[in-house]
Amino acid sequence: MTTTRVRDPWLDNTKMILVTIVVIGHAIVLMPGGEVKSRVYDLIYYVHIPAFVLITGYLSQSFRYSRKHLLALVTTLLVPYVLFSFLMVRFRHHVGGEALLDPWLTNPRWPMWYLIVLVIWRLATPLLKLHWVMVPISVAVSLAAGLTNQELFDLNRALGLLPFFVIGLHLSAERLSLVRKPGMWAAGLVIVVGIVVLTAYTDALWSTQFLYYRTAYDELGVTPLEGMWTRLRLIGVALVGIVGVLALVPHGRSFLTDMGRWSLVVYLCHGFVVRWLDYQGYESWMPGNGLLSLPITLAWAIPLALLLAWAPVAARLNYLVDPFGSIKAWRAARLDTAARSAV
Repeated sequence: MTTTRVRDPWLDNTKMILVTIVVIGHAIVLMPGGEVKSRVYDLIYYVHIPAFVLITGYLSQSFRYSRKHLLALVTTLLVPYVLFSFLMVRFRHHVGGEALLDPWLTNPRWPMWYLIVLVIWRLATPLLKLHWVMVPISVAVSLAAGLTNQELFDLNRALGLLPFFVIGLHLSAERLSLVRKPGMWAAGLVIVVGIVVLTAYTDALWSTQFLYYRTAYDELGVTPLEGMWTRLRLIGVALVGIVGVLALVPHGRSFLTDMGRWSLVVYLCHGFVVRWLDYQGYESWMPGNGLLSLPITLAWAIPLALLLAWAPVAARLNYLVDPFGSIKAWRAARLDTAARSAV
């Protein structure tokens, strides 16, 4: 007898909310500069990438060196990485008039880095989940990663963000569910407000570049010890922020739930729209006041994420994002239809 795995609506809600924040973060880059833009941008980057990585780690717990999982690694991550890296480079050249980026395959460009870094993390998963001691080891690796600058496959970011992936790997369902306890939404609200306040002091404490977990310490103008101390504190801030954000995610089914399954479609496809708007001179369209530019930007960035995750659109775009899975699903649907007709 086989059992069907029931999807957790909270996890799908989480994925949809986080990928929507990704779209917002990239859209805000197009806004005119100013304090509003800087603070909202910092608010997003304090938490959203670490949260995305932690949830990815949690969902990677079942990965092992089996034919099924390794094949899925190729079809769902490597294939779209190569395809969308090529498409983005060509789009930026032909539509934006930019020079052809080279090397485009070994030096992932925005936002393709996540796919290849996830391949690295997944391949290391059997080792990383052997024992909880890998959590402090991953923190040490992250701190040491800032001592060098390894751009090949964005290795610096893979190592810098590693603690969040490893923590996700070692999170039990029971522990993760603590953020869903009654009253946690209030704590989550307090945490998010606290990070909003923190954004006013970002430049005084550390530069925004630190929030990418990518740039070498010497390029940020700090000593190795200063850089490691800063990154350690930011890991702590991010972990607290993750608790705050996850506590605010709706628990039950909502319109976000079904959209959550299409988070990779949103992630890979939104960049073309954002880049196109940039090429059209989006910044010049905006009022100079960030308080006005922000709601205007949110007014199209959020609907864009929702549109790309809307099943009739997402299912078609998924033929590009996951061609093998989409063809397999299409064949299965045809066989099911034929079987029903035969009856």
